[in-house]
Amino acid sequence: MALGSVLLEILQRPTIGEVLGEILIFVIPLWVAVAIGVIVGWAWRPKWASNLSREMLLDSKVSKEAEKGEFSATTTSSVIPSFNILKFQLPSCVSWVADDDGIQKDSLSVPPTLNSERSSSKIEKERTDLVMEDDLEHLSKLVEVTDGGPAWIQVMDRSTPNMNYQAWRRDPETGPPQYRSRTVYEDVTPDLMRDFFWDDEFRAKWDDMLLHAETLEECPTKGTMVVHWVRKFPFFCSDREYIIGRRIWESDQMYYCVTKGIPCSSVPRKNKPRRVDLYYSSWCIRAVESKRRDGQLTACEVMLFHHEDMGIPWEIAKLGVRQGMWGAVKKIEAGLRAYQKHRASAEPLSHSALMAQINTKVSADHLRSLESRTSDMLEIESQETPEKRAGNNIPKFLVIGGAIALACTLDRGLATKALIFGVARRFATGRRL
Repeated sequence: MALGSVLLEILQRPTIGEVLGEILIFVIPLWVAVAIGVIVGWAWRPKWASNLSREMLLDSKVSKEAEKGEFSATTTSSVIPSFNILKFQLPSCVSWVADDDGIQKDSLSVPPTLNSERSSSKIEKERTDLVMEDDLEHLSKLVEVTDGGPAWIQVMDRSTPNMNYQAWRRDPETGPPQYRSRTVYEDVTPDLMRDFFWDDEFRAKWDDMLLHAETLEECPTKGTMVVHWVRKFPFFCSDREYIIGRRIWESDQMYYCVTKGIPCSSVPRKNKPRRVDLYYSSWCIRAVESKRRDGQLTACEVMLFHHEDMGIPWEIAKLGVRQGMWGAVKKIEAGLRAYQKHRASAEPLSHSALMAQINTKVSADHLRSLESRTSDMLEIESQETPEKRAGNNIPKFLVIGGAIALACTLDRGLATKALIFGVARRFATGRRL
């Protein structure tokens, strides 16, 4: 009402000049306030906003060059962004589904693999210490829920006639969100499931997010492998590459499969695809009773633990996981059933599948000793730390101002700007995604 009365009073001025003068006096302070908010917000923008802005500007440049005809028809079609945003891909990597290839074919080239003349003993000495017994101990504690981390919160419980799926999430005080899932597949053996997860050659037939997979190093005695992956990511990010170390332990017909990101100097870093350093994705596989309740261990249980820092805001990552998780799980089951048929056809095993059968044997007593070796666990505080509370008390005008500045500098259409403003609004109001 006060604003309306002021405007009415201005319009009642006797001359047009006086009306325009009063309007200018009325509007100028508002524009000054908006400008100050934008400047302050941009000055205090978070690091991820700068990275996201750079990623999107680079993608925009590629798209404009494609429109000018500087790329081939195939490449032009690959840079058109897809709005099938932020879907979830399990189990070997939580990747993000997008229809665009995101990188040119030339960027997929990597240095040649290790010279075949290098002895296996030298490889074993250099690389097998990257996936060691400490990793087995950590996975065992995750399986037994004795790792001392925060409590798991269930986020999904769904099923199909041949599969039951449950998923949990937890948010550590530092680091990205962590996910845990339990999937029970009917009429599958643990051996087949182990080979399925390791078989990169067959994965390319069902996982359309895997652009490139190459074995860099391997140990024929322990089964340790170093692999290089390149995977698709959403339209506003470049694709991601992973240097993964992996190894399998066997204990009483249970398989502990560890995969994690490792350093690798033989594959140089590039702007695109962007390398993911913090990566962890591991499984425990065992036979369980079928849901038919016939007393037969004809089903296979897979416990998956996954987290990674992909270089995008974790709150956006959680939103994408929630949207795409179930669709990705169903895709994995379809790939598994196709793999069953492939193996039943007596086709020769791929090299990756053969490596999956080289396992380190450990006893159940040894696993129990590992779990009890560090019995003194740190007590997890139920309340937020002062640092976390301080992070949640960022002034709203800084968050909103930063979002305005970021949106104004990005030329990616309404959908991208709406996403940025939505996340900023949730941060400003203190809500969780």
